Amino acid sequence: MRCPGSRKTSLSSSGYPVSCAERRLALSNALPRGGVVAMLERMATTSLPVLFGRVPGVNEGDTFSSRQALYNAKVHRSLQAGIAGGAREGADSIVMSGGYPDDRECGDVILYTGHGGRGSNGAQVRDQNWSSPGNAGLVLTSALRKPLRVIKGLAIKRGKATGGYRYEGLYHIVDFWKVSGKEGFQICQFELHKLHGDEESIPPPRPRPVIETEAEQRVRRLVAAREEPARDLRIVQRVKELYRDTCQMCRARVVVAPEGQAFSNCAHIKALGRPYDGPDILENVLCLCPNCHIRFDRGALQITDDFQVIDTLEGRKFADLYRVGEHHIDVQYLGSHRSRWPGRMEAWLTGPN
Repeated sequence: MRCPGSRKTSLSSSGYPVSCAERRLALSNALPRGGVVAMLERMATTSLPVLFGRVPGVNEGDTFSSRQALYNAKVHRSLQAGIAGGAREGADSIVMSGGYPDDRECGDVILYTGHGGRGSNGAQVRDQNWSSPGNAGLVLTSALRKPLRVIKGLAIKRGKATGGYRYEGLYHIVDFWKVSGKEGFQICQFELHKLHGDEESIPPPRPRPVIETEAEQRVRRLVAAREEPARDLRIVQRVKELYRDTCQMCRARVVVAPEGQAFSNCAHIKALGRPYDGPDILENVLCLCPNCHIRFDRGALQITDDFQVIDTLEGRKFADLYRVGEHHIDVQYLGSHRSRWPGRMEAWLTGPN
């Protein structure tokens, strides 16, 4: 089966062979559940030429006066987008210009926020998704083990580089995931590590499970699937039993059957999985109704160390957290949850309430 709109085998401008089969296998192994079909459908329309690796005549630390200068030097092959490339052959470079508050740097490691969901005022107004061309391109770059050029904007003011741009060198994508960002919406995040020496010595990305067509399932069985964090069902059942499916925040008990059966969610305070790696223990979970659960996950509801539930959007106390004697909540996990949205709780925690 051929990918739509592509030849059986193509050659990138850097000389790396990127065949249809490679792209399909990489996407099957790399994309989260439900992403492969959408990506394949977009391959025919989101392709841009890519140049993986070093650009002849360009060295780490070189500066450029504008996006046009970056484009002319073939360092970043897009005049506007922060991610150059798309779903068909991958992304070869990114520009960091301070537009996303969840971006972080620590030495040779970068946590980079993907594309999409920004409003006209520069704020995040909706969730990001893997079908955005730039995000899809980065996923494929990771799966194909290609290097990524990183460019940093200088003298950032209001999300714009007023002092030009600097080429930071080559990185590789170690992992990627979805997480609730500081602005309360789901973002696609990528973990980048700097490459030193041979740009082709890139370790394989962590495989990711995906279930799509029968053919893709057969392929998936041939590759190593990453083991996602699995919930301990005993913890889920225990916290629901302790509260009889009553929400610890709003005290609602959502009855869903004439016999009185109720529905509730087991919510982890410090999130499971990367990048938070919270423990799956009773001290780190709450029994919440669906409404309070989503508000808690997005940071709209947060909990102080003395177990007051705060509506951070309205700046008021929402409730006292309902607790039973057998449920001992560790306050370190409450602090970890609040730290994901720094600033939202400062006025409440430091001022008279």
